Amino acid sequence: MEEPIVETIEPAAEAVETTEAGSPGWGRFFLDLLETLLLSAVLFLAINALSARVRVDGFSMNPTLQDGEFVLVNRLAYRVGAPQRGDIIVFHFPIDPTSQDLIKRVIGLPGDRITVSNGVVSVNGQPLIEPYIAAPPLYSGRWEVPAGELFVMGDNRNDSSDSHSWGFLPMKEIIGKSVLIYWPFTEWKVIDHFDFTKVTQ
Repeated sequence: MEEPIVETIEPAAEAVETTEAGSPGWGRFFLDLLETLLLSAVLFLAINALSARVRVDGFSMNPTLQDGEFVLVNRLAYRVGAPQRGDIIVFHFPIDPTSQDLIKRVIGLPGDRITVSNGVVSVNGQPLIEPYIAAPPLYSGRWEVPAGELFVMGDNRNDSSDSHSWGFLPMKEIIGKSVLIYWPFTEWKVIDHFDFTKVTQ
């Protein structure tokens, strides 16, 4: 009479090891989570050191920038270079640096003579062609830009609080150069910094 065959199944060693390692697994999970959080914090600080994100509030830069648009700003632009006429920059309001930051276009550099007359802005006697403005300015005036400062204006000349009303902008108050509109997504585009050296009357 044949003996019945009985198959013996040994417990899976892997299953036993997984169960025994269950407790240390939580420690590894929290370690990975901590590393992820630390890396995220480092990246966040690095990105904020290199750039800023600002919301356009108001209509002083129409038609170039619209109310409610979000703009990416390069904080390093003027650490490796100098502002140029036509640049659109973000800065602390020099009259009250603790108030809301402003965004305007650079019109005059140190030593420049700015004249606004009969709806035309001139720099050092050279009238500017400005296809980006909403309308010609209705005011007039003359200014000479001191060393270490800038003359800035909004593209919506007749609805802008800028250098023609509150004076010159010390360069130390500059936050950076605007780079692109990133929101609303449908308005996404690189910001055009007008080159005055290529277009004159």
